[in-house]
Amino acid sequence: MIHWIDGRFHAAQIKARLQIDVADVEMRHQRRPGLHTIIVGKQKASHDYVRLKLKAAASVGLNGTSRQFPEDVTETELIFHIQQMNADDDVDGILVQLPLPAHLNVSRIIHTIAPEKDVDGFHPQSAASLITDSTGFVPCTPLGCLYLLYAEGIQPKGLGAVVVGRSAIVGRPMAHLLLRENATVTSCHRHTQDLYRHTRAADIVICATGVPHLFRPEHFKDGAIVIDVGQGRLPLDGGQDRLVGDVDKDALDDEKYSLSITPVPGGVGPMTIAMLLANTVEAYRRRTRAALPTLRERFHEVLPDV
Repeated sequence: MIHWIDGRFHAAQIKARLQIDVADVEMRHQRRPGLHTIIVGKQKASHDYVRLKLKAAASVGLNGTSRQFPEDVTETELIFHIQQMNADDDVDGILVQLPLPAHLNVSRIIHTIAPEKDVDGFHPQSAASLITDSTGFVPCTPLGCLYLLYAEGIQPKGLGAVVVGRSAIVGRPMAHLLLRENATVTSCHRHTQDLYRHTRAADIVICATGVPHLFRPEHFKDGAIVIDVGQGRLPLDGGQDRLVGDVDKDALDDEKYSLSITPVPGGVGPMTIAMLLANTVEAYRRRTRAALPTLRERFHEVLPDV
């Protein structure tokens, strides 16, 4: 039997809690937490994703703002704008939508964001805090994946987990999170020999390659938990395309396979946005020392430690 892990359902629960907190903040402090997004160029997927993030921010009462730059913006101009947002007390979280044009140094730009406003969790200080268990921001997608595991009653402690993909945004922080939760973690990537052997033995598989339909159900053992982070596109008749994950969900026969798996769309994507909002409220709490629950306290019955 296939159990679909509904990211939309869990994200809605998170946003409902955040909405209460934000309303309380506005009533007591006359200011809503602020999220500022930066987007460069006209790439449709990036614009669509920023639009979803701002819509979600508005739905919980955050003050969402955005600045769009042309494709040929200079690095100096972009960095100057980020520095302005660092100094703006009404901005609690800053997000630079990736990818950026090739002429821009992504590392230098992300490094410019003040660590206390790095709600995407991409700043080197945030990365270091994850490894050293110190205060920082956990990247939104890995945090959303971990939330889904616990919300579904899955305790990583003692389980074998395979993370396929080693990006700084998802794969590596996901592996560190699972290690922190006392799972036995294997990191796989394009140079891994006999990938099937690793995924087939795992209790938890995090698929984060971005390669459409790289995995079929036979890549996983019966009873495995599969978190499909991948987002790719495959063509449909008529010249259109559809959003798909790393796992070929069309091959999942409900009578033949026994898996718990996140769908694409509707799985990890909504959780990524929900965790971005949660990180923004947490950034506001840390910056203003407002009497709000911490991220850990807000989700204590689901996440034991974030």
